[in-house]
Amino acid sequence: MLTKKFSFIKKYFGILLSCFFIFFCFIISLFSYFFIPDNSEYSNQMHLPIHSKPPGFSINIISVPNNSADDQFFMNLFFGNKFPDQEVLIENYKLTDDGIEYEDYEKNLEKNFISYNLFPNNLSTSEIENKYINKRSFLFGTDSFGRDVFGRVMLGTRVSLFIGIIAVFISLLIGLSIGLISGYYGGLIDKLSMMVINIFWSIPTLLLVIAISLALGKGFWQVYVAVGLTMWVEVARVVRGQVISEKNKDYITAAKVLGFSDFRIFCNHLIPNIIGPILIISAANFASAILIESGLSFLGIGTQPPMPSWGSMIKDNYQYIILGKAYLAVIPGIAIMLLVTSFMFLGNNLGDLFGRKN
Repeated sequence: MLTKKFSFIKKYFGILLSCFFIFFCFIISLFSYFFIPDNSEYSNQMHLPIHSKPPGFSINIISVPNNSADDQFFMNLFFGNKFPDQEVLIENYKLTDDGIEYEDYEKNLEKNFISYNLFPNNLSTSEIENKYINKRSFLFGTDSFGRDVFGRVMLGTRVSLFIGIIAVFISLLIGLSIGLISGYYGGLIDKLSMMVINIFWSIPTLLLVIAISLALGKGFWQVYVAVGLTMWVEVARVVRGQVISEKNKDYITAAKVLGFSDFRIFCNHLIPNIIGPILIISAANFASAILIESGLSFLGIGTQPPMPSWGSMIKDNYQYIILGKAYLAVIPGIAIMLLVTSFMFLGNNLGDLFGRKN
């Protein structure tokens, strides 16, 4: 039994490893604000005095509650706090009868004081100290605006995964429909479909995405739609070829003789028998969508600030590579590489499950 399990793991190690990392990224993307220290919307709290600090940097922070904010637990958990607490960077502090005396991080000579009245009335002095005065560590350091790089990298996972999901969904919706109709009916319909496919095929993908993005306008959903509208061509070509090879087989002929509708033949017979190549091309398109979005964000026409994107993080920080702070651009670059490699590795190894050679 153990030998069989070991043999299965060894044979499909690439698929298992890729699926594990992708699943891990999905969990991170959904519950990002549960893992990151800065729970403000888009992890966008700026602290200019601590800009461009190295990974592992730590500092004491006093969080002054924002009493005017609405307490929406689930909204804050999934989308961040739109009204975050005010954060004060301090070197040291002293608790007095009336409030907190502190020396700020910039070592301002003026006396700094925060009254206890700004905190909930039912809390004692020790409770205020334990809850609102904390030492925060920046695992990946801070960027040029003093924002937590770790938090923004985690939130960037959402953009990359969601654009992959939307783009693959749109490409499947269009490509699967055109490929099935073109391959199944043939004739004039096939010629017209191939003409449209070849026209889109001849245009460089990135240029077509840029053109559609400029036509739709800059924004979150516009990028998703633009990428999806350029990736259906590969799906349509693969589906068309598979349908042509399948439509004359006995099980399709039997379905026609029994009087099944074309739609039923598509859904119940053709698609289940060509699902392997569809999944493989979808995994490859998922990886391509992540790369295209990163490229668009790097060019400034993708996801717009303050929403964090791995591509925009590289764009904002690539100049630091020659200034001794390469981690600001290298960390999101490594994140892109790992996620894209996982999807490509998954796509390449899915062929084993469907009886195809890599």
